[in-house]
Amino acid sequence: MELGGACEPQDVGLDAARLGEAIELVEARGAIAQLCVLRDGQVVIDRSFGCPPDALFWLFSASKPYVAIVIHQLVESGLLHLDDAVAAYWPEFADNGKREITVRQVLRHRSGVSHAGSYLGEARAMTDWHRSLQRIEEARPQWPIDTVAYSPLAFGFILGEVAQRCSRQPIDELLWRSVLEPLAVTDTFLGLPADEWPRHVPVRAGGPVGPFVQSVVNRYSTRAAVIPSAGISATARDLAALYQALLYGGVGPAGRILRPESIALAVEPSSDGEIDRTARAPVRWSQGFQLGGPRSVPGGTTPLGTTSGPRTFGHNGSYCCIGWADPDRRIAYAYLTNRVGRPQADHVHHAAVADKVIAAAG
Repeated sequence: MELGGACEPQDVGLDAARLGEAIELVEARGAIAQLCVLRDGQVVIDRSFGCPPDALFWLFSASKPYVAIVIHQLVESGLLHLDDAVAAYWPEFADNGKREITVRQVLRHRSGVSHAGSYLGEARAMTDWHRSLQRIEEARPQWPIDTVAYSPLAFGFILGEVAQRCSRQPIDELLWRSVLEPLAVTDTFLGLPADEWPRHVPVRAGGPVGPFVQSVVNRYSTRAAVIPSAGISATARDLAALYQALLYGGVGPAGRILRPESIALAVEPSSDGEIDRTARAPVRWSQGFQLGGPRSVPGGTTPLGTTSGPRTFGHNGSYCCIGWADPDRRIAYAYLTNRVGRPQADHVHHAAVADKVIAAAG
């Protein structure tokens, strides 16, 4: 489905005052940001704050659904089966107790491989594809297989390597042809080209590890690297276009990215109420997405909105960038910022902005 032009909120049944409150929250925070909200394919908010409309934000883990979609496409084509062992496609992965881990378990963050060696070591190696794979091959599961434990970086390298071995195409080229071209988006990159560098938004990181995060994420070598779990650079409008297509049966302006039955499988809940050992909190996971909706554990919240419905699906990126789709309210949403490193405060802020947009739908 092609995106429509900008329209007045009331034309698609949204409360303009509530949307205005969402914008006020973004402005009051003072970060460089973009916010894009669509309903029924019509743009109701497309705002930039302190940056041009085509500024490119590093999505952090809001990148993960892109590689998950590629995996589901390979299932559609018959080149991959989710219940096959990862080692069936990548034999070296089997070392050190990983032989039985399936592709489905990786998608669900149930592989037990929450990191390869250490999170710091992974971050230092993430711009080197072959070194990152070697670390994963050498790693042992940190948790029993099928334990819910979020995998920040290994998730993308494992799925990306499986996709490459199935398709015999580099993951960045595969993503471009099979996802970005059908979406007809031109401001999304897995690995930022040199001529796009002037458009990148530097990250402003706080907290004890802020200086390290800034020193790594703001390098050109990092933005240019192929890091499927975290390394997509995009605009809010492009990210919202992805979720808009998923709301409309997987159809983009220039082709289909997924069949409806594949989308239904991708957003089917795989955990609810279990404590994620990495996040140390309950997370509603599916097969490539985080889910909204009420938490079965008291006090559990989500940056997708504390009032989000159970069918809402999307992905948070370090409480810095986020995109989601709400099938019941017919909303596609993307909110990208340059600020990271204060998880609790950033979580509350993102949930509050999402809640204002949700409230606008009544």
